[in-house]
Amino acid sequence: MPLHLLAAVPIWHRLRRLGGPGLVLLGVADNSVIPLTGSMDVLTIWLAARHREPWPYYAFMATLGAVIGGYITYAMARKGGKETMDRKLSKRRAAKVAKAFERWGFFAVAIPALLPPPFPFVPFLLAAGALQYSPKKFLGALSLGRGIRYSVAAYLGFLYGRHILRFFSHYYKPAMAILIGLAVLGAILSLVQFLRMRSRQATA
Repeated sequence: MPLHLLAAVPIWHRLRRLGGPGLVLLGVADNSVIPLTGSMDVLTIWLAARHREPWPYYAFMATLGAVIGGYITYAMARKGGKETMDRKLSKRRAAKVAKAFERWGFFAVAIPALLPPPFPFVPFLLAAGALQYSPKKFLGALSLGRGIRYSVAAYLGFLYGRHILRFFSHYYKPAMAILIGLAVLGAILSLVQFLRMRSRQATA
């Protein structure tokens, strides 16, 4: 097993022990240009299932981490302008996301923020910044979408806590393997896309 996969397991343990603050840290990472597919939803559900804190607490902390991480990506793209979006996205995807913003505005952030994985959300963060979308509207849309998503996740964890914890106790290793695999797959796809963009720029 590759060393970076083994390293991910103790990190997961630390995040679980941290509880709410662990969700904030994971949220910042998950909303970067290399997302950790599905990790936020899994940790939010698992923590809420243990009932150590009221489920709205975990929903809030997950949303807070996601908003901080999303704003960092947005701010970087806003500073770099359209060149940042062109470097990170293919021309076809960049044009598609830009068109979505022209048509939907606020909901071009709120709806993608609400959708579960594997829907790609980072392109919308980059586009919002690159197209100089209003910071206040961006934060409002991101908070709304992520807030609803993680509230649902936390409530499901609270409601079906016993069943969820029983599942993790029986299938912990396979569940961890799937979670780590998804995270690594997301990182690989992001790296491949980045290298392709670099190659196109070099030959342009």
